[in-house]
Amino acid sequence: MPNFKKIGLVVAGSTLLATGAVAATKHFPMVGGAEMYPTKTIVENALNSKDHTTLVAAVKAAGLVETLSGPGPFTVFAPTNAAFAKLPAGTVETLVKPENKAKLTSILTYHVVAGRMSAAMLAKNAGMHKGKATLTTVQGEKLTVTKGPGGSWWVVDAKGGKAKITIADVNQSNGVIHVIDSVLMP
Repeated sequence: MPNFKKIGLVVAGSTLLATGAVAATKHFPMVGGAEMYPTKTIVENALNSKDHTTLVAAVKAAGLVETLSGPGPFTVFAPTNAAFAKLPAGTVETLVKPENKAKLTSILTYHVVAGRMSAAMLAKNAGMHKGKATLTTVQGEKLTVTKGPGGSWWVVDAKGGKAKITIADVNQSNGVIHVIDSVLMP
């Protein structure tokens, strides 16, 4: 008789699955209060993040929406609104003016590396180079990724400025985003 109970449970479970009464749920990384879907582009996902409204406005002002919506792949070190707020007062407002488009574009493309570089790939690269992965940005200058105290990963700009990677491996259809807590300067 116990075997009949097991068979009954298997049949009931199969029926629930077949009718859709039980659905598998998939969780995606949350950034800025929104799920980041790997089927969407960098721009489509960034538009939904409440933590990246300044970055999105800057990307629009620089005319980079089409590029970052393209096939890529790209690795983007994405500063949050709080990262932009660390800049001197008036910096963002000045950069998004049409006459400063070239400077803004230079800063934004300094946060982008061609190719899809996961956190594991960055760590492997750093491990092969005495703890420092040196990346060439789309802008043309170098960034360094290194492990800091406490095991956190940091991105260091050409001027020695540092940004902590706070959320790594946010996969997109055209690349990957690593959320950072400071704006990098070429």
